Amino acid sequence: MTGTAGARYQLGVVGAGIVGLALAREALRRRPGLTVVVLEKEGEVAQHQSGHNSGVVHTGIYYPPGSLKARLCVEGAARMREYCQEHGLAWRELGKLIVATRPEECAGLAALLERGRANGVRDLERLGPAGIRDLEPHLGGLEAIWSPHTAITDYGAVARALAAEVRAAGGRVLTGWRVTAIARGPAAVEIANDRGDRVEVARLVTCAGLQADRVAALSGDGRDPAIVPFRGDYWLLRPGGRTGVRHLVYPVPDPALPFLGVHLTPRLSGEVWVGPNAVLATAREGYRRTDVNWADLGAALAHPGLRRLARRHWRAAVGEYRRDFSRRRLAREVRRYLPALTARDLRWGPSGVRAQALGADGQLVDDFLVEDQDHRVVHLRNAPSPAATSSLAVAALLADRLQW
Repeated sequence: MTGTAGARYQLGVVGAGIVGLALAREALRRRPGLTVVVLEKEGEVAQHQSGHNSGVVHTGIYYPPGSLKARLCVEGAARMREYCQEHGLAWRELGKLIVATRPEECAGLAALLERGRANGVRDLERLGPAGIRDLEPHLGGLEAIWSPHTAITDYGAVARALAAEVRAAGGRVLTGWRVTAIARGPAAVEIANDRGDRVEVARLVTCAGLQADRVAALSGDGRDPAIVPFRGDYWLLRPGGRTGVRHLVYPVPDPALPFLGVHLTPRLSGEVWVGPNAVLATAREGYRRTDVNWADLGAALAHPGLRRLARRHWRAAVGEYRRDFSRRRLAREVRRYLPALTARDLRWGPSGVRAQALGADGQLVDDFLVEDQDHRVVHLRNAPSPAATSSLAVAALLADRLQW
């Protein structure tokens, strides 16, 4: 669906993922009658990160107190629960175990528990081996954090519900609308697509996810931090037997890395996903291990920040690649907390791609990052996990940045 040449709106949003759609809905709720347009290059909404994820609704345990991730994850999870219940969307509060399997991990587990409580996460408990087995008889472990309110949902369905609300409130969601130019004029921001269609908006917010740096550059803003994509590959767990789990099961994460480690995720479908392994994606929007976009790959490899990051964490990267293509190695990793697992219990599963902002100094951008140069053009530059959990709260934050 294309826009009308010269159409004017009070608010434009680039990107019809869950955050962009949540922002459009939030703006219309705050100012009924506002003219809003959401511009999406794909033929449907939620075609990238919002539609390729594990569906976990995080509670806010992992994030530094005072950070945007900590505040917006806790707030966003509460908002997401309410939204799903109001709209009849799937919501299963399975609960999560974060399991320490080595003595040296127990201190990290204690720090996570303290951090989660500081962030306001409710009803966290520290369990010993007997408490772990009471919840999951087949798990091993020295200690664990039990987070009973961690849930799963279908974020693609949430995004589609948000899009329906935007349209019902008078907003427009234009799909098949690839933004190729953004120009700040004296009275409006002009946006053009690859077919020559143009729209003008008084305020523009870009929520472009995997293309966040490129879309920001179209408006004349810098490409740093750059988006470096990491593909998360999952395996599927054979159901039943001594490998069955009913709850989410996570290891204690390495604090030096932005990933949570290989974990077990029961899905709404009844499947259990094992993973993800986190490897450099060879295409920003490639969801198969064989997908390659040479321009994307070349840009990532040429980025000085990636080379600096690789020098610091090359051993971890090698381990991720080995597990990505070897069921035997992955099974060995998971056996730390699920002792009965064998390679025969695993088969190939789906993949997602994480849009991770990376500075030229090789430092990963840890928190959500919003750039607001002049209140007319606002960029959401970094919004990896828990962005889906936090989406309704992130939308409120972005709406606060708009000055009318």
